[in-house]
Amino acid sequence: MSRTIAYIVCLIAGMAYSIARAEGPEKEDFRPSTVNQPGKEYPQVNSGGKVRVQVAAPDAKYVQLDIGGVKYDLTRDETGVWSGESAPQEEGFHYYQLNIDGASVPDPGTRYFYGAGRWGSGIEIPAHDQDFYALKNVPHGLVSEMNYYSDITRKWRRCFVYTPPCYEAEADKRYPVLYLQHGSFEDETGWTGQGKAGLILDNLIAERKARPMIIVMDNGYAFRPEEEQAVSDPTRPAMVFEEVMINEIVPMIDRRFRTLNHRESRAIAGLSMGANQTMRIIMNNLDTFAWYGGFSGTANYPSAAEIDAETFLGGVFKEGDRINGQIRALWLGVGTTEPEVFPQSIGAFRNMLKRQGIDHTFYESPGTAHEWLTWRRSLYQFAQLLFQ
Repeated sequence: MSRTIAYIVCLIAGMAYSIARAEGPEKEDFRPSTVNQPGKEYPQVNSGGKVRVQVAAPDAKYVQLDIGGVKYDLTRDETGVWSGESAPQEEGFHYYQLNIDGASVPDPGTRYFYGAGRWGSGIEIPAHDQDFYALKNVPHGLVSEMNYYSDITRKWRRCFVYTPPCYEAEADKRYPVLYLQHGSFEDETGWTGQGKAGLILDNLIAERKARPMIIVMDNGYAFRPEEEQAVSDPTRPAMVFEEVMINEIVPMIDRRFRTLNHRESRAIAGLSMGANQTMRIIMNNLDTFAWYGGFSGTANYPSAAEIDAETFLGGVFKEGDRINGQIRALWLGVGTTEPEVFPQSIGAFRNMLKRQGIDHTFYESPGTAHEWLTWRRSLYQFAQLLFQ
């Protein structure tokens, strides 16, 4: 099946799913969310995409469910338990919180995820195409947590490293590496938690759709010690993550793991803020990386203005033939319902690439916004091209 036909099939399936949820009769088929804490009955989700929550707060004056930018008032029963539902939510993963007498707090029923600059609640609205990131009876890789000291930031840092299912059994084999970055106000836990990166690769490798690879997921927030500021501070100084990546992370991974230590076997990708960071990193370090993936972002975000290749990123894109010879894949993805600034800025970047004759692949995730289902689908598509 061609990519165009596959896209149309996915789009039609998504539209049919959304219409059925929006127009169908109310479903009383609520079930506990798949990301609830063990044994917790709430929150729940029904087949129409509604979220139902319940929390005991006998002394509260009011309680709300805050999800998707909307706050829903909950109702108190005689025992002090508050309950309520949201309107239907879009497919995929959503951050949410409870508001109790004006204080925003996590729902005690869910596992916690780092997003929006804090640890908080998350919920999965089952997607019609969720099979590609489902937990299946296939060989599974290992995700390791690595703590390391950074001389650049003078801080202890952490990354997570996925090794494929065959890594331990084939002790003499070496593997290519994908460096995969999170978005703004998220951290190195995002791709393994919300992003399902390990499961996506497990399933692709089991189906022989992707080459076994190592994935490194680090924290994109890095500052020199004298410039350290809160992540939420809009006046914070420029990050030094590129320096940390090139001088500390890549050499460390090559020492600690059985990597293929050359540019043709290294890829770098990221979502939103991570797409911006990784684009700048690869274009400044073409001797280190040969594959690029930008999910919902490029180096010109948030500007949608026309890009002058002579001056953009120091003029690195002005020689199209040279870029085509050095970058094995330049891949861009975006959701079809993302806020306007994302498709516009990516569109401006693509127009520049076209003017310079630079080859690239463009993917649109049907019916998804600036959210994890867009980025899960993007990784699924991008990983199939890597290191082939």
